[in-house]
Amino acid sequence: MLKKPQFLTINDTTLRDGEQAPGVAFTLDEKIEIVQALSDAGVPEIEAGTPAMGAEEVDAIRAMGASGASARLTAWCRMRRDDVDAARRSGVSMVNVSVPVSDIQLKAKFKADRFWALKAIADVVPYARDAGLEVAVGGEDGSRADPEFLCAVIETAQAVGARRFRIADTLGILDPFATHALVSRLRAVSDIELEMHAHDDLGLATANTLAAAKAGATHASVTVIGLGERAGNAPLEEVAVAASALYGIETGVDPKRLGQVARIVAEASGRGIPEAKAIVGGAVFRHESGIHVDGLLKDKRSYQALDPGVLGREHEIVLGKHSGLSVVRSALASCGLPDDVDEARRLLDCIKRYASTTKRCIPLADLPRFLLKFSPELAA
Repeated sequence: MLKKPQFLTINDTTLRDGEQAPGVAFTLDEKIEIVQALSDAGVPEIEAGTPAMGAEEVDAIRAMGASGASARLTAWCRMRRDDVDAARRSGVSMVNVSVPVSDIQLKAKFKADRFWALKAIADVVPYARDAGLEVAVGGEDGSRADPEFLCAVIETAQAVGARRFRIADTLGILDPFATHALVSRLRAVSDIELEMHAHDDLGLATANTLAAAKAGATHASVTVIGLGERAGNAPLEEVAVAASALYGIETGVDPKRLGQVARIVAEASGRGIPEAKAIVGGAVFRHESGIHVDGLLKDKRSYQALDPGVLGREHEIVLGKHSGLSVVRSALASCGLPDDVDEARRLLDCIKRYASTTKRCIPLADLPRFLLKFSPELAA
């Protein structure tokens, strides 16, 4: 029998954890636009906010729910009944009720122990279920918890009605090997949904999320462009594209819409998208190096790990300090100019001087203007 391909459900928390990034504050209109963009991109779950923040947050979540977006909205709560009550008022159908599971956070935040955490889960989860809500239990600081205790947390959560457990690498301390080992261990004791929530403090959030999926995680908690506290979270665009490209794990997310989603969130958050940002950066399919461009012109597979067409994009070749003779000759031909090797070498020298002086490259479309300004005899 053929094994059914793995599916990884995306739960985007840009509007909750992403907005917790210092200085980020979305307006209601921006929140609705983000919800719609994520839904249009095929994201099935959106963690829309924290109802316990107050009436304004509750009203905002209700407005997002009434916007007509297809994604399921969830809410983040502390492991408290009054937080669940606030979530009910927001109109969501599912909550993530979070509790610290590491000894250090239990003691520091609540002067409590592991028994207190299990008791809180056994109280709040049934309360939420009785209120008609689906429940995920979030294990805050799960990466620093005793794995045996995490197993006990999952068993307790599932026994009292939770459908999911979120493994939170709250401080971003895991690596992919440790992540795979931890998720494998948790998967061995329960068939509950497992969601990976990875922070990027060491630059490993995407790798850890993929490792979790390979070990049996069913859900991934992500944010657009990795927006979030400190170094941020696992980026939606990286997880969705890499899961498919590397492992054939599908998410249902439309890769062609990821660039637009990223631009909307970047503008609303005031955080620009770095040119070299994986998947959605402006320069990730831009080529200048003579060796690379020569290879691309001969066979795109020479220097193409990811087909830009998957994202609705194309390779972009520019002229600059590192350009080679072959691309200059090709560029001249594309402009309808004679393929003269000596003239191409003169032009290449001119391009290199210009690029070194201005620290700029020249898009191929701008070559005619460059010729008129710097080498009019070639343009004649």
